[in-house]
Parts: sequence; structure tokens; C-alpha cells
Amino acid sequence: MENRIRFRHISCFLAIAQEHSLGRAAERLHLSQPAVSKTLSELEALAGAQLVERGRHGARLTQAGEHFLRYAADVGRALDSAGAALAGAVEPSAAILDIGALPTVASGLLPDALTRLRTLRPHAGIRLRTATNAVLLAALKAGELDFVVGRMAEPSAMQGLSFELLYGERLIMAVRPGHPLLGKAGISLAAVLAYPLVVAPAGTVPRLHTDAWFDAHALRVPASSIETLSVSVARLFVRRSDAVWITPQGAARDDFDDGLLARLDLPTASAEEPVGILRRSAGAPSELAQLLLDLLRDCARDARPERQSGRKRATRAS
Repeated sequence: MENRIRFRHISCFLAIAQEHSLGRAAERLHLSQPAVSKTLSELEALAGAQLVERGRHGARLTQAGEHFLRYAADVGRALDSAGAALAGAVEPSAAILDIGALPTVASGLLPDALTRLRTLRPHAGIRLRTATNAVLLAALKAGELDFVVGRMAEPSAMQGLSFELLYGERLIMAVRPGHPLLGKAGISLAAVLAYPLVVAPAGTVPRLHTDAWFDAHALRVPASSIETLSVSVARLFVRRSDAVWITPQGAARDDFDDGLLARLDLPTASAEEPVGILRRSAGAPSELAQLLLDLLRDCARDARPERQSGRKRATRAS
């Protein structure tokens, strides 16, 4: 065997990183599991380090594996781009971006940027994935996404990634127009608990802030609450009931502007959560990715005065 890393090593490693399992990686590559295990062993011998820890709960990248993934992902995407370029020499095809976004961002800042992109690049393709921050960052590291619009993670999860702040946002409470709590002075959190709650799932950053806020008032989020990351489900349920939706401000921005939802005059006292662009530290973005990144920055700057005034304003019913 020649003493160099080949593409089959890279593709095998990327499949393991993406699937977190040698068995699923083998299915993805249409190979046997022993063949995948052998290829991984060859790669680790060439690298001089263990890249993957195998266990009963699956395959997990070691620190060396996380470091190697930064470069392997770029190699994989470069080869995909080269293949697309060769195919385009025969049959031209549109450039495509794979991006990730938190559901609250996907319904707020991102549509504005995509609208501007469509004007400048009408033939560009966008594949958007929405999920939790942890899932999106794992996909970004594995080379499945060009970039993510999400939240800063713990330092251990940020290895090989860079974060650029776009804006900070707080939690707010949204209800339907005409809700019984609207217009009442001095609303307490205990009073809100008389109504159904819609909250983010456990383990997400908005839920952690929600739980901390309730803890500060010696209260707990009721087990009967509806937990969802779906902005559309939360929006429709709140509009059709007396439920109270606790969500980052950007998720309900358009509904407030259109009069479809109203904001309760009850400060959440939560810290601003930074939202920004996450990219792999190694490698440069494509021309199309760079254009969309610039448009996201422009949209974030345009929205700052609105976000700042929104901190001081809450909707009251007359």
C-alpha cells in the first residue's frame, strides 16, 4: 500500500463522521462493515493517530479525528465541486448552497436575505436544513453544510468552527390579539401559568433560558406544556387558542408586524442570546456562499434599530 491518503479513506471517514456508526457508514457507501473498518484502520495508520472511538453506542470522533475532519470535509466538498464543474462543461447547472438554520432564524432573518439573493442570483439553488443547534453543528463539521446561522455553542463543540455575531435576541411572550392577559397591568409569571404554554424542547438554548427564568421565580414549566421547535405549529396553535408562546423575538417578528400576534407586557429578564454565522475554520466560502453571508450581515444591520426598539416596546390591547 502506498504511503498516502486516498479518496476512499476520506469518503469512508466522512461517512463515519456523519453517521456516527461503522454499520450505517457501510450501508451508505454500499460496502461491508469489515471493509469500512479496514479502510478506517488504514487511515489511522497513515495518520499515526486514532481518529474514531468504537463502542457499543456507536462511533465517536477523537480530538485528532475532530481536527482531521476540518480538512477532510473541505476535500470532500472540493471534489464534489470539481465533479459538478466537469458535468457543467457538458450541461451547465446552477450553483447550489447547503445551509443550516435554527427554526427561529429560518422564519426571521433568513427569508429577507434569501429574497435579496434571489434578485441577484435568480438561478442559484438553496437547500435549507432546520434543526437544533447541536444537530446543525455536527452536520457543518461533517461537511454537509456550507454554513449555519445559529448560536454559539460550548467550547468543546466549537472546535474547528468560527462564529461571527449577527445580533442578540431575548425571549418574549406571544399571544393572540384579544387574549385575556393583554392590557392588564402588572402581569405576573404565575398568572401566565393559568394558560397553556408553548415552549422550546428540553436541552435547547431557548428552553434553558426559559427554565432559568421560571426557576428565578420559584416556578417550573408545566409538564402539560407543548414543546416544539416548529415555528409554524407554535404560531397557529397560539393564534387559535389562549396559549402563551415563549420564543426568541425574531420568530414572531412578522406576526407582530402583521397584527396576527401580540406581545405580552411581561419582561422575561433573560440574557440576550447571540445569534450568528458558524463556518468551518479551514477553507474559504464559495462565491455564492460569500454573497449570501454578506446579505445576511446587511439584513442584520438593517434589523438592529427594530430589535433595539422592540426591547422597549410591548403590545397592549385597548
